Amino acid sequence: MTFTEQQKAQQKEKLEQAKTLLVALGLPSAQCNDRSGWVFLALANIKPSDDWNTASAPLLPTVNIMEFIRNEYGMDYKPNSRETIRRQTLHQFEQARIIDRNRDNPARATNSKDNNYSLNQPMLNILAEYPDDGWLGKVQDFKDTVPELKAQYERVLDKNKIPISLPNGETIKLSPGKHNQLHADIVHQFCSRFIGTGGRLLYIGDTASSRKEGGKLMFLETEYLQSLGVPPMSHDKLPDVVVYDEHRQWLFLIEAVTSHGPISPKRWIELEDAFEDCTVGLVYVTAFPDRAEFRRNAADIAWETEVWIADNPDHMIHFNGDRFLGPHEKENNVQD
Repeated sequence: MTFTEQQKAQQKEKLEQAKTLLVALGLPSAQCNDRSGWVFLALANIKPSDDWNTASAPLLPTVNIMEFIRNEYGMDYKPNSRETIRRQTLHQFEQARIIDRNRDNPARATNSKDNNYSLNQPMLNILAEYPDDGWLGKVQDFKDTVPELKAQYERVLDKNKIPISLPNGETIKLSPGKHNQLHADIVHQFCSRFIGTGGRLLYIGDTASSRKEGGKLMFLETEYLQSLGVPPMSHDKLPDVVVYDEHRQWLFLIEAVTSHGPISPKRWIELEDAFEDCTVGLVYVTAFPDRAEFRRNAADIAWETEVWIADNPDHMIHFNGDRFLGPHEKENNVQD
């Protein structure tokens, strides 16, 4: 896209004004650069010829922010720059309470394709007077209330987190999302029905992103696992949930499937190798949120594993060779 000299001058002026505002708001220097200035302009929906008092707060996914910058300011960020914009600008804007994430649905999962960002009302109040007299006073008012705004925002986010009860009576809260909800269902529904009072949770992760993308470690009983012959391992090698049945001496290795695969023959071999020195019986379980997700993955499920579906919690599906629920003898574990 070709711009006239006048348009280029307007683009430069708006960019410099955006960066001046970010400096006044107290952002670190790394978030007062051109990239962050363009992102702020996109969030405010300010084109080069617009007055700042026309700013609005549309709900913008990162890709739409990049599209606005390209169309209005001629900066063509490549698709692989999306993570940089998100991690190096949007995260800091959110922490500084300049923007809201998922204002339309605070419970939306952090890895959802529908994630969006938008300016909040205090920012719009500042822009209504920017860059004329009075805007610096509005900025100071904003900075004085940032701690309160952060606390309010954290309360909203915390309200939508998913509680998990731990064996010691404590509660942890997982990020909102379908996958973590399935984790909670496994602990509270599956374990109560098929493991009972002898069940001890030994590992669970907060999969704000998938295991392959590096989910957040939430709870891990390393010493207890070592007492069962399980060596220390990075949490990306562990299944989503690990529970030990102290009465039957069975270790349940549970994969929660909402977007990635079940315990397939390949995954089964990986877990067998990782837990080869385990001194108790291994029980492999794939958990699904509903039958539709199960049907999409049924062809990939390994034999001699179990399936549990959260929306029909009283039943299990046994991909069994010689028995129902329980560990299998290793010499019989031959996967096709």
